[in-house]
Amino acid sequence: MRVQVAIVGGGPAGHLLGQLLFKAGIDAVIIERQSRDYVLGRIRAGVLEQVCIDLMDEAGVGQRMHAEGLVHGGFDMLFKGERHRIDMNHLTGGKNVMVYGQTEVTRDLMDARQAAGLTTIYEASNVTVHDFDTARPRVRYEKDGPNGKEVHEIECDFIAGCDGFHGVCRASAPRSAIREYEKIYPFGWLGILSDTPPVHEELIYANSPRGFALCSQRSATRSRYYLQVPLTDKVEDWSDEAFWQELRLRLDPEARAKLVTGPSIEKSIAPLRSFVTEPMRFGRMFLAGDAAHIVPPTGAKGLNLAATDVKYLSNALIEFYQDKSEAGIDNYSERCLRRIWRAERFSWWFTGLMHRFPENGEIGQKFQEAELDYLIHSEAGARSVAENYVGLPLDFGE
Repeated sequence: MRVQVAIVGGGPAGHLLGQLLFKAGIDAVIIERQSRDYVLGRIRAGVLEQVCIDLMDEAGVGQRMHAEGLVHGGFDMLFKGERHRIDMNHLTGGKNVMVYGQTEVTRDLMDARQAAGLTTIYEASNVTVHDFDTARPRVRYEKDGPNGKEVHEIECDFIAGCDGFHGVCRASAPRSAIREYEKIYPFGWLGILSDTPPVHEELIYANSPRGFALCSQRSATRSRYYLQVPLTDKVEDWSDEAFWQELRLRLDPEARAKLVTGPSIEKSIAPLRSFVTEPMRFGRMFLAGDAAHIVPPTGAKGLNLAATDVKYLSNALIEFYQDKSEAGIDNYSERCLRRIWRAERFSWWFTGLMHRFPENGEIGQKFQEAELDYLIHSEAGARSVAENYVGLPLDFGE
């Protein structure tokens, strides 16, 4: 097979890139090691910045998102037993975010690709990338055929590594040419999904002496809740009843009274890390999304950063094919990383502000409460939180 762009990874980043390239008349194939159902079964966050919303529209897949997504103009910060609203819409001159699950984003993109008759290769095993430092990169993979495993090869002009933190693309970059930055946090998020109405119409971020909690949602009838837990905890240690009881203890009286509980339909513990790879380009192979960076979920930046990478990369590739210019390709890594580090900083700061760090003792809790008190009483402080949460413009600071 010969294509212009081989996209390794069939999650939201890979499918968004594929759809944007298709709209521009660029031939691309997606290679994914898991099945479609497996990809759609992964439960992820779902707070979309305006940049991501606009990209879904640009890709021609925004209709269901606008019909079913929940527009939020603010969120609550809970500390010392009281809630305070950050009015993002007012503080940012009319900007909002939208709650629309990452699973649904991926489904919309998959359906559009299938309807257009475009090639996505699922359940491709032993994927490898070759010769990306030349003008003729190749991707090899194995897939079951009538005679067992068959080896396939794709020749292309460019490889887009959208294959996540554990993917093959970053792992294939020469160690001498790559630098990685990482921070592991000493706790995880225990999350449950339940078919219960949300406790509040907007998100609640809670700073409690017992630890962080987040009340989120997927729809008017489906809720997503999180608790900060030690990394030593196991999912089987937490019954649904134990989860709901602990969540109540971290909420304010009003939220506690309105909380509707029910059986979990998904429960998991996710570790938190900050991670960045530099650079994001190796010859004719580019990294995008989780392949290049991970953020703590506190700031709701993961999917949105991936979408921004894809926007920069699709623009660069379109410029290469339509204008015969390599300027966008040459600037891709630097441009992405500038935005990535801003989002990493906000996610690190917000995580440090809202979570309990036992090693910091009671004085650490007092420092957090004092900073939160300042933020909600300072328009400048609240605006900084709001601007970062709704997402900085694509050309911010350029």
